[in-house]
Amino acid sequence: MDTRSTAMTLWRPCGPAELDLVRRSNWTAWPPRLPEQPIFYPVLNEEYATKIARDWNAPRSGTGYVTRFRLERPFADRYAVHRVGGGTILELWVPAEELDEFNGHIVGPIEVTAEYRAESSAATR
Repeated sequence: MDTRSTAMTLWRPCGPAELDLVRRSNWTAWPPRLPEQPIFYPVLNEEYATKIARDWNAPRSGTGYVTRFRLERPFADRYAVHRVGGGTILELWVPAEELDEFNGHIVGPIEVTAEYRAESSAATR
């Protein structure tokens, strides 16, 4: 099976600490969750990821990033899509203990698509 053609595109808003750990993985894996983070939640659209990175991560951490990655669709299908707000506010909920396995099904690198800074709220691509 060609996983590139059957991969699902996901986004993840994150702050500088999480992005540094992704960088250390050579852009191949998400870091383990902290004890107070029982769920890893990638989102299904870039607009929602942008809102979180810009409006939450940047003010809280100084910088917010939007990342994009692809996940093998047959593996992604094991997770229900959760609507956590309006019609486009959609997430996959991945239990923290499954994150290593999840990382093993990422296709290609994790990429930064946008950066937001608290002082300007402007995007850098």
